[in-house]
Amino acid sequence: MLPLITAAIGALLGGFTAYRRNGNGFDIAQWAAVWALMGAIVGVLGIIVLTRL
Repeated sequence: MLPLITAAIGALLGGFTAYRRNGNGFDIAQWAAVWALMGAIVGVLGIIVLTRL
């Protein structure tokens, strides 16, 4: 569940960042996708750390 939440937060932050930098629709989509992937990776690492505790 954590990777889905962090991926959604990452997509929102990425889309907002591209929008703030006056990007077109493709820029916003690309930034959202990349940030979502980074968020999902952070979420997976978070689950690994939490299960190891």
